[in-house]
Amino acid sequence: MSLFQLLLVTSLSSTIAWIAYSWVCLLLNYLKARKVGIPIRVVLISHGNPFWILVDRKVVSLFKRLPFGNGNFTRYNWRGWEVEDRYRSHLEMGDVYMQVTPDKNWLYVCDPEALMDIFRRRSDFPRPLEIYEMLNVFGPNLLTVEGHQWKQQRKITSTCFNEQTNEIVWSESAYLANDMLRYWASKELVKSAADDIRTFSLHVLSKAGFGKSYKFHGHDESPATSPATSYKESLKVVLENCILIMALGTEFLSKPWLPQRLRRVHQACVSFQKYMTEVYEDEKRAFRNEKSIHRNIMTSLIRASHEEALTSGGLTEKEIYGNLFVLNFAGHDTTAHTLTFAVMFLAANPAVQDWLSEELHHVLGDRRPDDWKYGSDFPRLKRCIAVLMETVRLYTPVPVAKWTEKRAQTLKVGNNTITIPPETMVIPSYAAIHTHPGYWGPDALSWRPSRWIAKPSTSLRSFDDEDIISPQRGAFIPWSEGERSCPGKKFSQVEFVAAIAGLFRDWRVDPIQQRGETLEGAQARVLELIHKDSAQALLLRMLHPERAPLVWRRR
Repeated sequence: MSLFQLLLVTSLSSTIAWIAYSWVCLLLNYLKARKVGIPIRVVLISHGNPFWILVDRKVVSLFKRLPFGNGNFTRYNWRGWEVEDRYRSHLEMGDVYMQVTPDKNWLYVCDPEALMDIFRRRSDFPRPLEIYEMLNVFGPNLLTVEGHQWKQQRKITSTCFNEQTNEIVWSESAYLANDMLRYWASKELVKSAADDIRTFSLHVLSKAGFGKSYKFHGHDESPATSPATSYKESLKVVLENCILIMALGTEFLSKPWLPQRLRRVHQACVSFQKYMTEVYEDEKRAFRNEKSIHRNIMTSLIRASHEEALTSGGLTEKEIYGNLFVLNFAGHDTTAHTLTFAVMFLAANPAVQDWLSEELHHVLGDRRPDDWKYGSDFPRLKRCIAVLMETVRLYTPVPVAKWTEKRAQTLKVGNNTITIPPETMVIPSYAAIHTHPGYWGPDALSWRPSRWIAKPSTSLRSFDDEDIISPQRGAFIPWSEGERSCPGKKFSQVEFVAAIAGLFRDWRVDPIQQRGETLEGAQARVLELIHKDSAQALLLRMLHPERAPLVWRRR
């Protein structure tokens, strides 16, 4: 037998063995799922299969063109299927159902009370750490630890998100939004809105996270800077290449034979780590000397850790770096993508822009952004908050996964109690619970921010009498719930509201009309693009927002 034949036989044998093993695992998981007594859908390839993740959308797209291509395989087995499916599977099968795969079974839950029970029972339904391990880029962090480590890290990191930080976020966001608007207003059309919003969010993080303030430069005017010489550029490169860094690791990226682009990413990682180390050492000295210094998230984190170490033990240096990376990663992309969605929705809904502008003029008057006050102005901008709530309702950037680990768990769903087998993934159905007509009405799939505003009971019209409606607990969970809820929730809300205020008080945005297209047709096209072009790429985002160029005009 030749070497080629031997390799061919070995390859075929390995493939057949892998397929046989997968089918056996699929059968065993199916038998486990049957015992739960709930509806089942069988999916032939595991959601977490690394190779499948690389090709899932392309393969599913090909299968959908075939006469037999509309089944469970093409409906459920690609990243982001939940956003397209919304509440439909739960309408067909009820508030809870199971997907069976060769690796694990996935339980999907769309019942507010059951979801709140899952979030409360943190030890019964922990996070599956294997999914989050890739976030250990610079060290262990809130998303990659459990038990005592998690409690300690949560206690320390929570102290960094305070009203002093929110003041910084408010003033920096208002200032930068004004700069970004000036840049957009100077152009006949803006194709780079998403890129510019990422820059905006990066600069807000730079100020609030590290005490570094930068002037806004638009996508077409940003100066090229080496990540080795600029903290801002190193953070930008790290955040833009998060998936690559998490997948390959910083050690692999250090190989000298890699292409220049990958070496640049490694250079950024080294530069960012070096900057964090310098600040860490400076803050340690300041703490020992009891010196008062400017506060930002990094210095607050270091100081809180040192203070905690005096009694019960603080964070290690690596844990501080790990949490700073995760806080920057989570705080940057989530807000940037949400603000991009909101701007696109507003471009397609001019009446909502007018509705916003009414409130902004009532609260802010003609005051310059420098004179806007976080303490008195932010709480009154309820329509701006409503735009945020409605946007994350339809496009939640970071869904959370749970699992049962090594023990079976019981869960009450409606009037029934089910027993969930060990090692079962437990998935809060964000896209379903956020759009279910039973909780959001017949227009649940429509973007309508006014649904969040409780109108005054009297006939007299008053903006200050309006209030934000509180939905049923568990029916709205974009920042998660319970002890594991997002510590940066208020941070993101303040940044978003200040940005919307800066952009829409005196200006309006419209989509650029294509040849022969009416403005209404252009608005409908933008809504269609949001719906068809949004997908999960680590976080939920628009893939090609540049396909809907915008124009800004003064009111």
